[in-house]
Amino acid sequence: MTEQFTTMAQLKSGPVITAMPIRSFLFAPANHPRKVEKVFASGADAVILDLEDACAAAEKAASRASAVDALSAPRPCLGYVRINAADTEWCLRDLDGVIGPWLDGIVAPKIEKPEEIVLIDWLIAQFERERGLPVGGIDLMPIIETGAGLHALDAIIAAGTRIRRISFGAGDFTRDMRMKWSADEAELAYARGRLVLASRVGGLEAPIDTVHIDLDDEESFAGSVVTGVKFGFQGKLLIHPKQVALTNRSFMPSEKEIARARKIVDAFTAAENAGSASIKVDGYFVDYPIVEKAQQVLALAARL
Repeated sequence: MTEQFTTMAQLKSGPVITAMPIRSFLFAPANHPRKVEKVFASGADAVILDLEDACAAAEKAASRASAVDALSAPRPCLGYVRINAADTEWCLRDLDGVIGPWLDGIVAPKIEKPEEIVLIDWLIAQFERERGLPVGGIDLMPIIETGAGLHALDAIIAAGTRIRRISFGAGDFTRDMRMKWSADEAELAYARGRLVLASRVGGLEAPIDTVHIDLDDEESFAGSVVTGVKFGFQGKLLIHPKQVALTNRSFMPSEKEIARARKIVDAFTAAENAGSASIKVDGYFVDYPIVEKAQQVLALAARL
């Protein structure tokens, strides 16, 4: 891990608020060294080297070493590995093969019940102890991508593991639920809202939104990003470097939003000092909830 980027251990400052929000998680197949080399220079906040869907069964074992080699090299961003699901023959060896000081986090796919995330968390802790790493220092991010996983979401969050945030996988979710994954993604509204609400109630950071797989439809991708921002996600899973720039811009306050937030806070502070707790700014009613939201905007901008 390079010294220029905050490590995952340093990020563990408490629930809900992080030192540095992670706006973009970019997937790359762990068995393609040339693609891996490019993704680390993409500007993504985090890269996920994939041992699951993007890696053929015959290449999974050999790809663990490739992932370690890539993560051990100097890089400007966080480095994660997506392992295979807990009920597969590869999960244990994936963890054994990739855990070390080079790793910032594990992505656990298709989590459907709390026992699965507890098991993976426990296994990571054993490898951390065995290898002289701080127990709990490696992040663990589950992907909720089935109806069963969404149904058990509260129990998964409350299972007492190290997870700090959850993520959403609409590809498997729409397949499992027999939904049509449309360009406007209206059918994902319930699942998105459920993930954001459960994360907030459970004391986690805001979740990470689903990938968008139509690389040629830039308009629907932009709409998907906007939807994630509106719903309250922290960032987005990505499958191509060209998706990074828009995602990073969208999941941080714009200059216009920052200026408006500062104007609201300054005006309200002056009014409060004069004995008023409700004012009008540019035609909009402003009281404590609106001011607190503006303060959140300024705090996020400062952290980014």
